[in-house]
Amino acid sequence: MERSFTGKPKPNDGHDPDICIITCALTGVLANRRQCEAIPYTPAEIADEAKRAYDAGASVVHLHARNDDGSPTFEPAVFAEIKREIRERCDVILNYSTGTILEDVSQQCAYINTDKPEIAALNMGTMNYSKYSRRQKQFSFDMVFPNTYEKIITLLKAMNEVGVKPELECFDTGHTHGIWPLLDMGVLKPPLQFSFIVGVLGGVPAEVDSLQLQTKIMPPGSDWECICISHGHWRMLATSLVLGGNVRTGLEDHLYLPSGEMAKGNGEMVDVLARMVRDVGRRPATIEEARAILSLGPVR
Repeated sequence: MERSFTGKPKPNDGHDPDICIITCALTGVLANRRQCEAIPYTPAEIADEAKRAYDAGASVVHLHARNDDGSPTFEPAVFAEIKREIRERCDVILNYSTGTILEDVSQQCAYINTDKPEIAALNMGTMNYSKYSRRQKQFSFDMVFPNTYEKIITLLKAMNEVGVKPELECFDTGHTHGIWPLLDMGVLKPPLQFSFIVGVLGGVPAEVDSLQLQTKIMPPGSDWECICISHGHWRMLATSLVLGGNVRTGLEDHLYLPSGEMAKGNGEMVDVLARMVRDVGRRPATIEEARAILSLGPVR
């Protein structure tokens, strides 16, 4: 059973605990085809990968947009084209990224307003976001990812205006605890959906204790998933399955299958994860079940 802040059991929220929502993060912004040939760039390529993930058992796809050369873009027209291409192929639930190192989120608000995805990811706090190479004894990249309350509230208001559900992306325990002013202001409303990201240098480590602590801090009755970046990916997704959480995989998060072989596409990643879900006695959610669990409306 889920636990309240006091650690006492609380009543089940009505969702079947055996049902698990699988999300697939198709492309991201950092990895490129020099690292993995399967990473999609164009709207049609992203949509093809969305269909493969959907066919393998994903009910949600997390979307970033890229230019044809693979560089990231926030152009609303590109997001609109990605949505159009995906909707020609399947009715998978769409989750748009809003992440940016800039304070200006006008483009993000624009594509939320025009495309009205069912879900939009919302980064819940500022952090160091870095990657370190033990082999080279130096940082591969080292930056600050700024997410002030002003920035968060701007995005939340845009989501609220058109009925888009925020997915609260928490890289650290302070991000999870820090939602309370937003609830108090009324700009964030239950039921809440959390993503607990582990394994990023600057956030909580990829450890069982990290997920257990995050789920104790979140408000009771919230839905949650685990996202593990790079090493420990499959181990932490297995942990989430045992703890009753939902799970996310995809080429944004990790490039390798459990065997150590590089994935040939997002469909392969989801296929492995769906098998893991079933192996622990749970089953992947259908689109309809995922919509009900996340309190979403009809296909947009």
